[in-house]
Amino acid sequence: MTADVPPTGPYPPPHVTDTDRTTPLTHGRADWAGLRVVVAGIGVSGFAAADALLERGAEVTVVDERAGETTRERAVILETLGARLALGEGSTSRLPDGGWDLVVTSPGWRPDQPLLAQAGAAGVPVWGEVELAWRMRPQTGAAPWLTLTGTNGKTTTVTMLASMLAAAGLRTTAAGNVGTPILEAVLHPQPYDVVAVELSSFQLHWSHSLRPRASACLNVAPDHTDWHGSLEEYSRAKGRVYENTEIACVYNAADATTEQLVRDADVVEGCRAVGFTLGVPAVSMLGVVEDVLCDRAFVAERQTSAAELGSLDDVRIAGGGTLAPHTVANALAAAALARAHGVPPAAVRDGLRGYTPEPHRITRVAEAGGVVWVDDSKATNPHAADASLHAFEHVVWVAGGLAKGASFDDLVAAHAGRLRAAVLIGRDRDLVREALARHAPHVPVVDVDVPETGSVTVMDAVVERAAGLAQAGDVVLLAPACASMDMFVSYGHRGDEFAAAVRRRLGASPPPTGER
Repeated sequence: MTADVPPTGPYPPPHVTDTDRTTPLTHGRADWAGLRVVVAGIGVSGFAAADALLERGAEVTVVDERAGETTRERAVILETLGARLALGEGSTSRLPDGGWDLVVTSPGWRPDQPLLAQAGAAGVPVWGEVELAWRMRPQTGAAPWLTLTGTNGKTTTVTMLASMLAAAGLRTTAAGNVGTPILEAVLHPQPYDVVAVELSSFQLHWSHSLRPRASACLNVAPDHTDWHGSLEEYSRAKGRVYENTEIACVYNAADATTEQLVRDADVVEGCRAVGFTLGVPAVSMLGVVEDVLCDRAFVAERQTSAAELGSLDDVRIAGGGTLAPHTVANALAAAALARAHGVPPAAVRDGLRGYTPEPHRITRVAEAGGVVWVDDSKATNPHAADASLHAFEHVVWVAGGLAKGASFDDLVAAHAGRLRAAVLIGRDRDLVREALARHAPHVPVVDVDVPETGSVTVMDAVVERAAGLAQAGDVVLLAPACASMDMFVSYGHRGDEFAAAVRRRLGASPPPTGER
């Protein structure tokens, strides 16, 4: 691939094709009236989809196995607006009777779910809420999308990107898999100038007509293979982010898979491949020279010059005081997307300086006795935990949870030398313990399996054990490499519980808002 030649290559045909009824639906003022739609799921995205379709005169039936209080509240609203509801056990076991024009699915629903599989077999198009949002954009003057995906780093990068766009004076928001629901962003009464869109592999699977201004895939590592069926299909879903890109496909020079996905993508003529690297950038790349972030892609004389976008100190500020390699990579990816949209270098720098890190991403909780306590609960797979562990020299590692089919051997082997000890929690902690026994037998391992009783929680026990193992100069790092739902509501809940337990033990107060 040459950096200035548009990447092209074969791409499998979309698993969903339009019909005569759905083909004309390319903007919000198209003829949606009378469209017969099944909305699968009544969560946040399903509710928004049903609401938008009803407003445009579609005939909507909403199905969901859940029948809790929140579900019932949403159902009452949608029923008032004219929707039909089929809720409770068995409601999604088959496609409801009727001549359907379209199914709109919530992103987490797998393609082999019976209702969706039946729709596909019957030739009924299946869209996700991202596809629906794209189709409901204004007919003229619609805000361009800057899209990104990746196994890890998506939310940090998309919010960094939004900060850079705002620093350039643009009305923008981070939307999609984070922040503003994408339909809300598209239908907002005060239009945005540009939208920074984070896309998960699930959302990309159910999208096929997006045309982003610029797009990026940060990295690809094994994750969600239980949903996609294989790493190949997961990677293929990630690669959809590049389809139909207009200006620049941004890839990670350290991740060959992302570059290959660019090669395989079918893009608009003239679209460029732009890389980012933690080293000195080649032509048509962004990278680092000494402590300066440099752009050799979006400058006129890129063969002989570069634009200065900021410094590593700016990234350190953006990272809440921690200069982790993956944070630098995220900043460069965000900068590449911003520059593709014409954001000036000074706005990239100012966006980094004004950025507030998202919680549970290498968040410094407290320090006492020379030991630093860090919450990276968002590290829900080995790839994310690898990036987190790389940021520190000596670590008491808090790990475990739902493995989602992941292996921990490579992770433990790579970081055996920096592990002071490991404190393990969760359903699949045995898998982590076995990897430690194989690759780091010198590392003390403590299992915590304490039911919550009274004021004592699992995390209180974790913090107590970790405090007994840590030495001055160590970091106690919650980077579980696993999902959280076996013990917690979410990774955020897990991180909050960890931080609260640390503060209870140390008698520390929470940091002021915005301080990390």
